[in-house]
Amino acid sequence: MVRILFVGDIVGKQGRKALSKYLPFLKDKYNYDLLIVNGENSAHGKGITKKIYDFFINLGADCITMGNHTFSKDNIYSFIDEAEKLIRPANLEPENFGKSAHIINFNNRKIGIFNVCGTIFMSNVTKTPFEAFEQLLKDNPCDIKIVDLHAEATSEKYAFMQYFKQEVQMIVGTHTHIQTADEAIFDNCAFICDVGMTGPYNSVLGRDTDEVLSSMIDKIKTRYTISTEEAILSAVVVDIDLTDLKAINIERIQIRP
Repeated sequence: MVRILFVGDIVGKQGRKALSKYLPFLKDKYNYDLLIVNGENSAHGKGITKKIYDFFINLGADCITMGNHTFSKDNIYSFIDEAEKLIRPANLEPENFGKSAHIINFNNRKIGIFNVCGTIFMSNVTKTPFEAFEQLLKDNPCDIKIVDLHAEATSEKYAFMQYFKQEVQMIVGTHTHIQTADEAIFDNCAFICDVGMTGPYNSVLGRDTDEVLSSMIDKIKTRYTISTEEAILSAVVVDIDLTDLKAINIERIQIRP
């Protein structure tokens, strides 16, 4: 069996602090084998930097997935092609930087971790997640497949799961920052519509509440300020049988301040 801990969208400094704070507890409780984190909001709420990438690696991350904010920091172009454990959505423009699959050898099995974006309410997406992922499967043969589907619409996430549930062992949704209470096993596949965020709890999806209200109610143009409130941690842990290559358990994790 392989046990995977996936930590949802890490938002800003407070999210990074929560990850660092709670990982020893999570390792002790779940004794996970692989750690995957979504880092697309980790640098001030949008994007990632080389320093933060190294921070995740030093915490023991086996893979860092991204999303629609992958290229929000210009710094990304200076290191993305050399960042072995960083993957970006395959169907997000520009497509010619970085990679969208990371293969890990574990107990004589190849575990593939993949990253694609949804199309509904998303911009700069070049093709459907179905098309993008099918190409990734052709280019990256492996025994166990894990997908971070970074998407807005619940219908699109469920449709993706229904289409791939026979050949994929783990599909987790990211992007909406709100953890859903629908974790389940469908055929071979562990699924949750959204893992939720690891970021400021008393906020608006991690952003400063007053700033968001000023923007929505008073129509004041604002910055993208991340809340300094203490963070919630949202994650899932998934068990996959290495013999019959099926997911056998998924558990939601939420640690509130």
